[in-house]
Amino acid sequence: MEQVKVLIIGSGPGGFTAAIYTSRANLQPVLYEGIQPGGQLTTTTEIENFPGYPEGTNGTEMMADLKKQAQRFGADIRSGQITEVDLSKRPFRVVVDGTHEIEAQSLIVATGASAKYLGLPSETKYRGMGVSACATCDGFFYRKRDVAVVGGGDTACEEATYLATLCKKVYLIVRKPFLRASKAMQERVFNTPNIEVLFEHNTKEVLGDEDGVTGALLVHTSGAEKEIAIDGFFLAIGHHPNTEVFKGQLELNPEGYIVVEPGTSKTSVEGVFAAGDVKDPHYRQAITAAGSGCIAALDCERWLMANSIK
Repeated sequence: MEQVKVLIIGSGPGGFTAAIYTSRANLQPVLYEGIQPGGQLTTTTEIENFPGYPEGTNGTEMMADLKKQAQRFGADIRSGQITEVDLSKRPFRVVVDGTHEIEAQSLIVATGASAKYLGLPSETKYRGMGVSACATCDGFFYRKRDVAVVGGGDTACEEATYLATLCKKVYLIVRKPFLRASKAMQERVFNTPNIEVLFEHNTKEVLGDEDGVTGALLVHTSGAEKEIAIDGFFLAIGHHPNTEVFKGQLELNPEGYIVVEPGTSKTSVEGVFAAGDVKDPHYRQAITAAGSGCIAALDCERWLMANSIK
């Protein structure tokens, strides 16, 4: 069975940053990219808020840069998905793609979180072309334009009010006759003049052309349909942390995110560390994921040294 000192699971900014730091520390990390190499950012067209790219870049190019940087220092980056783990004893037992078994002295989990979508074919068609699950990431591109946000909770209201500072008009599409958000967030929405709340509406189709999103076809609970003209369509109906394989192995919060010791990357199992969106339900930014990848790598290195694991 293959023996690994540091096994990194996931290849977003958190995973690749952890690989850069652990490889520079001569820990010979092995990183498995998972089902979506590069993580969520590979579905983003343009990135303007990551330090070091004054002219901006796109998610695929940035992940390629991080991957090359990790490989430059000797990180062993492989394709494959972790399908089974046993964290009950060390070394930890990990199965890749249901066949290849590895024993790892330490783990850095950076499997990320996946945005929830409505499941419409048109939504998939225009993803990255006007359809987005991150207003903070992509709202800047829709300055002085009309957009829509789907959702009725705190996240949706927060994203709508943020977009309202940039956009000409924001439609908030809510399937229920009320908002689930806190009273303070509701008041903020209702007191923002360029937000129009469309209660009891569902999105039937995202409309667009070769240049991207041009509108949305909505249906009221009464059955009446209406079209709205928009350039951006933002989903704010939640995220799903990619932690299924760790259920029963690591402590997870009620939403499924990995619980870490405050101020660290340490999980409920000694020798297992977490980085990026898989443990962060709040910020979900590339730069915060990268920072937590650094923290996880340093925590892991210090733990290996403290336990005299060479």
